[in-house]
Amino acid sequence: MDPLEDVLTLIGATGHLSTGMVAGGRWGLRFNPLDGVKFNAVRRGRCVLTVDGLPDPIPLAAGDCFLLTRPVPFGLASAADVPLEPADPVFARARDGVARVGTADEVTLLGGRFSFRHRARALLLDGLPPVIHVPAETVEADAVHWAIDRIDGERSRRQVGATLVAEHLAVVMLIQVLRFHLSAAAAPATGWLAGLTDPVVGPALRAMHADPAQRWTVESLAEAATVSRSTLAARFRRVIGKGPLDYLTGWRVELAADRLRRDDGTLATIARDVGYGSESALSVAFKRVTGDSPSGYRSAVHSD
Repeated sequence: MDPLEDVLTLIGATGHLSTGMVAGGRWGLRFNPLDGVKFNAVRRGRCVLTVDGLPDPIPLAAGDCFLLTRPVPFGLASAADVPLEPADPVFARARDGVARVGTADEVTLLGGRFSFRHRARALLLDGLPPVIHVPAETVEADAVHWAIDRIDGERSRRQVGATLVAEHLAVVMLIQVLRFHLSAAAAPATGWLAGLTDPVVGPALRAMHADPAQRWTVESLAEAATVSRSTLAARFRRVIGKGPLDYLTGWRVELAADRLRRDDGTLATIARDVGYGSESALSVAFKRVTGDSPSGYRSAVHSD
């Protein structure tokens, strides 16, 4: 099993395309923060991205795309010194799925956002930088550009089911951007995302995700990684920030919480399926990780 695929499935990543944008001349827009993750791709021309909390603007060229992983205000403009006007009124005047700003048609952008179910920030987003910028000339970004090209094509042709196809392609694009991030020089040195590409930690992570109910020990996980117990324990703690069995407990609790949210099975069934021999054993682990009992968590979720 692929841990990244597991997490994306658990948090239910869904792509939503937004109104396209055409701009030219001297222009600038300020966007309000959105929940989830915002993305934009520059299809033509050049512009500048500014993000609240980041000291420097990011130049964008045709073929570039970016993800904003935090709900913070951001700006897009023809240059960094251009005053920004609110984006909402401009997009409210959009026609035929395109918002226009400025005095010419020099820049074209395609954008959207990703929404997620519960626990996305803790499981994925907090491990990412505020902005992931994928430059057009990057060799590893070819797959990202492939997905964006096809999203643009679906929007342009407007065939039956085009919106659904484009939104699924957006999720493909998200996965490709995450792959790019993990392969880039600026990839995280610590955290479970870093562990995916670590030659020691990665095999242990994949083993746990492939069979979380297995009675794993540090020794059996070390065998899966073909290293000694001490090497695995030290490397796992350095990269992930916790021991392998603590990570396993956290992942089992996330799986149990997902089942509780979906009201999928009795507590005894869920406990067995995620690797605990009894309800009480799951309850102890669940409360230690979440601060709530499984029954209290299920009641709270279904009362919302």
